[in-house]
This record gives sequence, structure tokens and C-alpha cells, in this order.
Amino acid sequence: MSKIASYFQFKELGTSFKKESIAGITTFVAMSYILFLNPNVLAAAGMDKGAVFTASALAAATATLFMGIVAKYPIAIGPGLGVNAYFAYSVVIGMKVPWQTAIAGILVAALIFLALTLTHIREKIIDAIPYNLRVAIAAGIGLFIAFIGLHNAGLIIANSETMVAMGTLTKGTTLLAIFGIALTLILIVKKVPAAIFFGMVGTAVVGLIFKQIPMPTSIISAAPSLKPTFGQAWMHLGDINTFEMLIVSLTFLIVVFFDTAGTLIGLTEQAGLLDENGKMPRAGKALMADAVGMTVGATLGTSPTSAFVESSSGIAVGGRSGFASVITAGLFILALFFSPLLTVVTSQVTAPALIVVGIMMAGNLKKIKWEDMAIAAPAFLIVIGMPLTYSISDGIALGFIAYPVTMIAAKRGKEVNFLMYSLAVIFVAFLFYTHS
Repeated sequence: MSKIASYFQFKELGTSFKKESIAGITTFVAMSYILFLNPNVLAAAGMDKGAVFTASALAAATATLFMGIVAKYPIAIGPGLGVNAYFAYSVVIGMKVPWQTAIAGILVAALIFLALTLTHIREKIIDAIPYNLRVAIAAGIGLFIAFIGLHNAGLIIANSETMVAMGTLTKGTTLLAIFGIALTLILIVKKVPAAIFFGMVGTAVVGLIFKQIPMPTSIISAAPSLKPTFGQAWMHLGDINTFEMLIVSLTFLIVVFFDTAGTLIGLTEQAGLLDENGKMPRAGKALMADAVGMTVGATLGTSPTSAFVESSSGIAVGGRSGFASVITAGLFILALFFSPLLTVVTSQVTAPALIVVGIMMAGNLKKIKWEDMAIAAPAFLIVIGMPLTYSISDGIALGFIAYPVTMIAAKRGKEVNFLMYSLAVIFVAFLFYTHS
């Protein structure tokens, strides 16, 4: 045990086995919904639900374990939201590309991802991002996940006239989420250790008592077979032979690249793990974890993986080392055999955690130089863009495009890193392609 504590630097980080274990469990509980959501999304593309479930769990476990042991960060990785919808609805259904070819496109993006990471190009890009934009990314992610939480709770719904509106407050599941939010906030204000985790447990118990959450029909089940999807990406690599499919692969790459980069920056800022220069230590190893996850996921048969913003829940309860990720990875493996129990983790159970963590991450807003409009304007576009576009990548794009423009207008163009100019051009092309 002492060797584990020494390897993960518990003493230096001011943490312990208990804190890290609770953090790992909390992160898993907060993001376990993806094991059920992802198969449903990819099933629309014609993929086998059971195989996608198993592939998603194994890809998440592999990447998260790499993140924990090699990069030593309390950040979990799993099939990303948004990019899975792009895969199913835009590429397969919209462009009528067979899912086998589309998943080969993911593999191509993953292999490019590995190359960029091994050559440290990704790390250099992250280091080139100005500090104020980094903290804006963290704050934007906070607003984004709080918005997701409010929507999952049923407190915010779509409205054709006002775009969004207040939901029906008398609905049972919404009342359950409101109870969870109140419980979690009370526990946090009272400074109860692991308040977010216990808030989710309390919400689940109340949901079961009042029958707002279905009781699991069984406890243990065999892991579904990977046969329908395993290796299809490699078998169909030859299908990536058109300009259209090359663009699809590059789109996968860009979305995952900046979703992960933005999330890593935001989460390490939240955990206080950036160095004295505001940079992320071991960034290359953290990025490699995602590249490995994406490659393994494509091979097994699931959509691209990325760092999960729900890791902020584990960080919020004290997670500071890679041991938390090791715990999360282990739970993903266990989930293969205890999947019926995960049905109690509904969106109403995780909604309070997302909202509360969003509040915490929004605290990064105070670190932005609001008096400097050349910096404040792009930072604001990042912060507001993420929740309003429902995309971390699109929010980052808006700010990164605006940054060189405002800096040149302020006659400070020489302060802008060449990579930031390059990223602005790339994001202009990316936005016009993905939203044309």
C-alpha cells in the first residue's frame, strides 16, 4: 500500500486512499450513463447494441487506466457525447456511409491522433493557448455541464418560441432531481466529505423508494459479445479512399482533439494541478491516454473517446491523483458483469452533481482579465459558446477565432503565438464545414 501511495504521490498532493477511492467511484457513477446512452445512439447507425456496450466499457477502462497509471491524473475517458451523434446521424444516416466505413474513419483519425501525440505536436498546441483562454475553457465547461444537468433534471426544456424555458415542476422525476440538488447543496454547505457522491446515493435511494427509478431486474449478467463490431474498422480501412471520407476522418480528429484538450485544461485547472507557469505537467502522457482510447475503441467497435467533464465530480470530492482513475477503470470492467445495477443511475441522479460541479468550475471566471477587452471578448465567447452551441469544440472555436482579431485590433498581434493564428484559420474552416 505504501508503494502505491508513493507512486501516486498521495502525500505531495494532500490526498489518501479513501479520498481517491471515493473520487474514482464518484466519477464512474457520474459518467456511467454513457454505457447505456452510447449503444442507443450508435444503434441508430445500425450497430449492435450489445457489442457497442461492451466495446464502450473496455475502451473507457483501457484509456482511463492509462490515464491513471501513466499520466497520473484523476481524469476518466470514455466515448464522447456529440461526436457519437455526428457519427450516427451526420455520417451514417445523413451521408449514407456504412457504419463499418465510418468507424474506419474513426480509426484513421485515431492513428493521426497517435502520431501527433508521439511527436509532441498536441502538447505544443495546448501550451500555446494563453492562460486567460484556458481558464475561460474551464469556466465554459462549468456552464456547459450545469446546463446539461439542468436539462437532465427537467428544469430546462426546449421551447420553440423562447428557445429554452422552465420545465414542468410537478413531474416526479423533476421533483427527484430538485431533491437531489437541494440535498447536495446542503451537504456541500455543511462541508460534508464526499458531499457530491452522497448526494447521488441519497437521490438514487429516494428515487427507488418513490418508484421514480426502476428497480434492477437482476444483479449479474454476462458481457455481450464483441463479434458484430470487433475489427471492422481495420477491415474497412481501404474504404477511406475519397475526399469526402478524408474530411469525415479529419472532422473526427478536430472534434476529439479540442474536446479533450479543452477538458484536460479545465479539469487540471479545477484540481489545481497546473504548474507555476499555468501549464499542464505530463500533458503528453495525458493526451496519449486519449489517443490510445480512441484507437482501442475503434478496433473494438465504438465511437471516439475523449476526456469526460464528469471527472470534475471526482475532482470535486478530493480526487487529485491517478489512483482515482485506476478505481474508475476497474469499475468499468466490473460494469460489464453488473450492468443491470447501473439502471438506477438515471439522468436525474447525476443531474445534481453536474449542476453543483458547474457552479464550482464557474469560479474560474474571476481569473479572467475582464478589464482587457482584447482578452475578455474571446474569453467570453468561449464561456458562453459552449452551453449555447452545446459543444465544447464550437465554444473553443468562437474564442480562438476572435482572439487574434481582437489582439491585432489592440496592436498586440506580436503577442499572439503563431500556433494561435494557425488554429484560428483551422477553426474557421472547421466551423464552415461542420455547420454549412
